[in-house]
Amino acid sequence: MAIDYIAKNEERFLEELKELLRIPSVSTDTEHKKDVHACADWLVAHFKKIGMPTVELHQTPGHPIIYAESLGAPGKPTYLIYGHYDVQPPDPLELWDTPPFEPTVRDGKLFARGATDDKGQMFAHVKALEAHLANGGLPVNVKVVIEGEEEVGSVNLDNWVEANSERLKCDAVFISDSSMYAKGLPAIMYSLRGLAYFEIEITGPSHDLHSGLYGGAVPNPINELGKIIAALQNPDGTVAVPGFYDRVRALEQVERDGFAALPFKESEFMAETGVKGVQGEEGYTTLERTWARPTLDFNGIIGGFTGEGAKTVLPSKARAKFSCRLVPDQEPGEIQEMVAAHIRSIASPNVKVDVHFHHGGRPVITERDHPAVLAAMRALKKSWNTDPVFIRGGGSIPVVATFSDVLKVPSVLIGLGLNDDRLHSPNEKFDLENFYAGIRTLTYLWDELA
Repeated sequence: MAIDYIAKNEERFLEELKELLRIPSVSTDTEHKKDVHACADWLVAHFKKIGMPTVELHQTPGHPIIYAESLGAPGKPTYLIYGHYDVQPPDPLELWDTPPFEPTVRDGKLFARGATDDKGQMFAHVKALEAHLANGGLPVNVKVVIEGEEEVGSVNLDNWVEANSERLKCDAVFISDSSMYAKGLPAIMYSLRGLAYFEIEITGPSHDLHSGLYGGAVPNPINELGKIIAALQNPDGTVAVPGFYDRVRALEQVERDGFAALPFKESEFMAETGVKGVQGEEGYTTLERTWARPTLDFNGIIGGFTGEGAKTVLPSKARAKFSCRLVPDQEPGEIQEMVAAHIRSIASPNVKVDVHFHHGGRPVITERDHPAVLAAMRALKKSWNTDPVFIRGGGSIPVVATFSDVLKVPSVLIGLGLNDDRLHSPNEKFDLENFYAGIRTLTYLWDELA
């Protein structure tokens, strides 16, 4: 039995994961290019070792993509697994309790860079495949795509998916690169917010000026930028851009009831974030605001004199970066045009305004009654012995929209991590209970889908 196989091999699975985590596959650092490629080679060899019939390494202009498949179940449905083997830089190193690429177990948790994002979660899928391959084979057809550029925006994945769309045809995609709702409470994340990222530059005088000689007579780019920032939001926290909410899909009452039933405490949320109080769009709870409502937030401001001491200067330029989180059915391209037009309409005619659109991603939503979702819910319940919950995600995973657009299939997000796993931070960890329960879940999943 595949489940019995897992119990007998837990210790080996952990040692293999440690071996994978020791490879510093930092995709954004050119000094680690060889390490990233070494990590891809390690996974290719491991897929062959566990008996995947087809395993390929696909080169890209950046880091390699691994493709594997097992199509030995004729007449059965076909599913795709996605994951990534690249990791974030470990800096600042001095804040790690143990070296980031020397995996260490403490109190039932595995500490290392990539432990949960995404090597640990991805490897749970690999071990579930192994459990079936070693016990009679997979009951459905499975394809696997693991990339090495997720942490740098998946810059080559979209083109690769489009070029291989026929080969990647499937009935649904499964991804574990997110979190459970809470420890012991598994979840299906059925929706993600999209993104539209902007940069605005205001230019006033041709060069910096003395505020005593020119102040009050020429436009100050920082002052003008501040006016624009203030004019982009209404006092109640809603976005003031005309048309911004036209496409927003309303929350269903069953969703709101489900969110309200979750064990969420606003006091704990405030303590976690260090704020004195929560605020935002009226008529919505904190979970609804962060999961299912669109936003506009400034991420950084640059301009003028910021050094030590005082310098009475009127700057020539001021810049700011800001982003909109989008919800179904908003489109990044439309939001780009709306926001840029609104900024130009409210800006002073005495300054030059440039609005740059950096990148965007579509929001996605999967129907909660889709057969693949229901199968995942049953698998989670078998493994955790409790009813899983439905949650939304406030962030974005661009590849989910890519699969939706190109393959025309839903993505099912089965998170195995926890919100406090310190993704992208020092002392990243993965709860070993979640690792093993995750392997069992994904092993049950293939039987449920069959």
